[in-house]
Amino acid sequence: MVTSRAPAKPVVVGVDDTQHALVAAAWAGQEAVVHRAPLRVVHAVARFPIGLVRADADGAAESLLREAALRARAGRPRLEVTTEVAPGPAEDALCERAAEARLLVVGGRRLGPLARLVLGSVSRYLVTHAPCPVVVVGAYPNPPHGRIVVGVSGEPGQDAVLDFAFAEASARRCPLLAVHAWSHPVSRAPGDMLPLLYDVEQVGQEEARLLAEVIAGRAERFCDVTVEERCLRHSAAGALLDASTDADLVVVGMRAGRIIGHILGSTAHAVLRHSRCPVAVVRH
Repeated sequence: MVTSRAPAKPVVVGVDDTQHALVAAAWAGQEAVVHRAPLRVVHAVARFPIGLVRADADGAAESLLREAALRARAGRPRLEVTTEVAPGPAEDALCERAAEARLLVVGGRRLGPLARLVLGSVSRYLVTHAPCPVVVVGAYPNPPHGRIVVGVSGEPGQDAVLDFAFAEASARRCPLLAVHAWSHPVSRAPGDMLPLLYDVEQVGQEEARLLAEVIAGRAERFCDVTVEERCLRHSAAGALLDASTDADLVVVGMRAGRIIGHILGSTAHAVLRHSRCPVAVVRH
């Protein structure tokens, strides 16, 4: 008996009339190829009632989508690409399409002498509300390095973050760097009593064991992924930003319960603003 495989979920990329949106489209095209998935390019546009204004808006949207699709297909002739003009606010349109996607990709602008990434209101909303992982892509000067980085907090509930990072490394056939940063002993369970004084070396060894335990289960499932573990006394954001200088993607988690309005967690926010490579935010 022959069973048919379920069709792969698409990679969805949201585009507008900016250059960084085209950079995101190209990145999304490569991501779709890596996962043997179709690519869906979406542009949201407000619907005007009738007449030349609506016709002009629709024509501009179709032109923008054609350019984005060409950028995504460049060097990838077998990539399946569909385009869509979605009516309504971009936040609503992209969130709706993200419900059927494996990944949502958006662009961000890099500004200033420190090349900080600036998230627009749409990107901020999607990172905190989209029902699938969101990758924010800027224009980065560094060439590909062939490595994925994932932040490991050691807290319960990070399964989705780690599964995403391992699956990404497996699909790309590249090594995975698991980064766990600590600054002082932390409570792991209700009722834990934290010492006023502690041995830094001993705590470092305990944190390294924690990282090894977290990684061990997935290393067995993803036996094709080479994992490097990095445990260091540092801020989580600082450790991940250091690692981003020679990475192709940084994966960070964000607890849904810690989101207030459109406000990101401090680590995710810092990494998104200052990372030297694209950042995937996985809510859990």
